[in-house]
Amino acid sequence: MNTGLKSHATRLLALAWVGALSACAVGPNFHRPAAPAATDYGKAPVTGDTLAVDTDSANLQAGGAQHFLSSMDIPGQWWTLFQSDELNQLVLIALKANPNVDAAKAALRQAHELYAAQRAAFFPTVDGNFSATRQQFPSATLSTPLAGTTTATTYNLYTAQLSLSYLPDVFGGTRRAVEAAKAQEESNRFQLEAVYLTLSSNVIVTAVQEASLRAQISATERLVQLEHQQTDVVQHQRTLGTASELDLLSQQSIEAQTVETLPPLRKQLAQTRDQLTALLGRLPSDEPQQQFTLDRLTLPADIPVSVPSKLIEQRPDVRQAQAAMHVASAQVGVALANMLPQFEIDAGAGSSALALHELFGPYTGFWNLGGSLTQTLFDAGTLLHRKRAADAALDQAAAQYRAAVILACQNVADTLHALQNDAESLLAAAQGERAAKRSFDLARAQFQLGAISNVAVLNAEQVYLQAELTLLQAQASRYSDTAALFQALGGGWWNRPEDLKQ
Repeated sequence: MNTGLKSHATRLLALAWVGALSACAVGPNFHRPAAPAATDYGKAPVTGDTLAVDTDSANLQAGGAQHFLSSMDIPGQWWTLFQSDELNQLVLIALKANPNVDAAKAALRQAHELYAAQRAAFFPTVDGNFSATRQQFPSATLSTPLAGTTTATTYNLYTAQLSLSYLPDVFGGTRRAVEAAKAQEESNRFQLEAVYLTLSSNVIVTAVQEASLRAQISATERLVQLEHQQTDVVQHQRTLGTASELDLLSQQSIEAQTVETLPPLRKQLAQTRDQLTALLGRLPSDEPQQQFTLDRLTLPADIPVSVPSKLIEQRPDVRQAQAAMHVASAQVGVALANMLPQFEIDAGAGSSALALHELFGPYTGFWNLGGSLTQTLFDAGTLLHRKRAADAALDQAAAQYRAAVILACQNVADTLHALQNDAESLLAAAQGERAAKRSFDLARAQFQLGAISNVAVLNAEQVYLQAELTLLQAQASRYSDTAALFQALGGGWWNRPEDLKQ
């Protein structure tokens, strides 16, 4: 490229660059929505009092009081608060091996590359071209380009050329497009955080479900043994004539009904194990060796409860909705910029010769420099409707953001109410189970002495079984709802160790 072309191109590009940087980007500037003004998560629906900061307690497994602390931060590995090494191992395996994590990571990488590609629009595009052709010209109608050298009508032509094109960002359309791509990358980053959070919570809830089912199966098997013993007693009494055939049939029926409850529980346990294995990114044939029981889990005593204004900073889904709103805002600017004049600068330089060794020799060079302005005059309203569509998309994203904020606060309120009621339910279930156990033991003893009928024993058996299952389910609910609260609060991704970050 000769000195004249360099001088003109440099000046033109410098002016375009300064103009582009000094111009204002059209469209709305995105501002983070205001945080909720609420300072708590509502009141108790019956009493109308503010939710208590402590729960009830009971002297049994998972019966400790829980304390809700607004000043406590959420640990990055919050699942370690359940104090189970087996559970910690499975969560870490799931976070590294689950295919949904890999998919979310790939989506984030894709968004980053698209952002980098969009950012390149700030710079000129330079193309290099080399062509070699053999041509014949109509000597009867045109003068030969080979005049004075040869009388041939065919010749070779070699051309090497550099072309430059640049679209000055006069109205900020490119800046808005880059802004949208960056916001989309942020959206994908929080989508990955949401996958991490959901996955870790699902592992814990599934492990708790497994522990609950194992306890229910064990309790039912114990009751089957007791009922079988009771059947033997009635059988003996029937032989002695102190019990009727109806008493024996009733007892056998109750025992059979209790046995019938075991296969559904075992089926649920098998399916729960399959679900846990799938969360680890494995096939059912490769299920983990770790097994869970309620007595090997510890209920976290101190629970963080972030205020709503802080919650929206912590929830990945809220941050993702905010990023989506940012994308929509930037797209409004892109649509508006497309309605305005479009500027383009083109330049080129090269050399053309009849012989390859003469390329770049004297008098073979050429150059061009130009600019253009294009304004759409008629497109049947296409650009206008696209601008209105972008406005509507921004309204939609804003509404979805508000919905995400409301859902986040609702999730926290729901789990707080659940934990308060779980503690009360566990206390009542423990009292009911102890009373039912004493009643069942007393009924069996009285039946063996002939003081009561077999019907009374059967009733006591049923009450005791239901009371024990209710107690086990109440214990499992406290663990599951505690995990749900950590999920509702965002899971502490901002405190996650470096080795667990993407």
